[in-house]
Amino acid sequence: MMDRLREMVATLHPGSFAFVMATGIVSVGMNQQGFVVVSRVLLGIGLVAWALLLVALTLRCVFHRDRVVADLHDPVVAFGFFTVVAGTDVLAVRLADSYWQGSAAMLAFAVVVGLFLGYGVPWAAALGREERPVLQHVNGTWFIWVVASQSVATAAASIEPLVTTGRDEIAVLAVAAWSVGIVLYAACAVFVALRILLYPFAPADLNPPYWVSMGAMAITVVAGAKIVEMDSTPIIDATSGLIGGLSVLGWAWATWLIPVLFAVGVWRHLIHRIPVTYEATWWSIVFPLGMYAVAGMYIGRADSLPIVEAIGAAWLWVGAAAWLFATVQMVRSVVARRSGTGVRSAT
Repeated sequence: MMDRLREMVATLHPGSFAFVMATGIVSVGMNQQGFVVVSRVLLGIGLVAWALLLVALTLRCVFHRDRVVADLHDPVVAFGFFTVVAGTDVLAVRLADSYWQGSAAMLAFAVVVGLFLGYGVPWAAALGREERPVLQHVNGTWFIWVVASQSVATAAASIEPLVTTGRDEIAVLAVAAWSVGIVLYAACAVFVALRILLYPFAPADLNPPYWVSMGAMAITVVAGAKIVEMDSTPIIDATSGLIGGLSVLGWAWATWLIPVLFAVGVWRHLIHRIPVTYEATWWSIVFPLGMYAVAGMYIGRADSLPIVEAIGAAWLWVGAAAWLFATVQMVRSVVARRSGTGVRSAT
């Protein structure tokens, strides 16, 4: 047993917190629709997973520092570390209404980790590498950088109405993180487009993390909708109109991406017959599906768009079904590995 645990810690995938992100956002959506019991169960699962993964990551940093450093210098997986920030903030958003002090503590943790990763990961994985060109290694995980920034904005905007002091500072944090996320999205979109156009691109390369391109825009919409709903402060008054308009455009872009991403899946699995086998990156599909649902509900409410809100409410069940399916497959994969059947997993 101990040998198995040591192996799990040593091989922990940088993007493992994507499970927390997916579970947390489905919990947020269920809470929005009044399914409180289901939401609380998912919140409990997310918190337990967050705590266990945080312990595992800490142990990996202490006892397997060479592997962590190698992952940080690998542009294929390095941006997965931003799931720590995003997963923490998604849970902070869900906790805000019932336990805002814990939510604020998680936000503070995410900000500190996010600042470290925000400067460290791009340098280690791209700017500081001697190997060139780095562009050939760009993939969908780079959009998790955007998700992390927008998750800070979302958590800050969720906490702001609940505190009595520091609202101006929290508002500045929310708007600044949202603005940085917008710029990062544009940059990552350019990088990915150049990667696809300039280098050989096989069906196997279009893996699940490319769904994060939609999830990153969806969380941008959620953050924008929450910022628009914040109490009046100088920075909110100066930017709410711009943020509200761009959020609606962002929802339209996220909607446009969904058929494209489904078509990619058909091209990958049905036409080129790449097997559908569980891997940790599946949660990179579940999170965007859940986030798109929450985005529709938030922007529909904030901008009085009932059709958009209804689409979000209906899409929540797509995200919930995806979460349930991925969870069942994850459990089956773990059981299969323990029984020695050799099921593959990217954990």
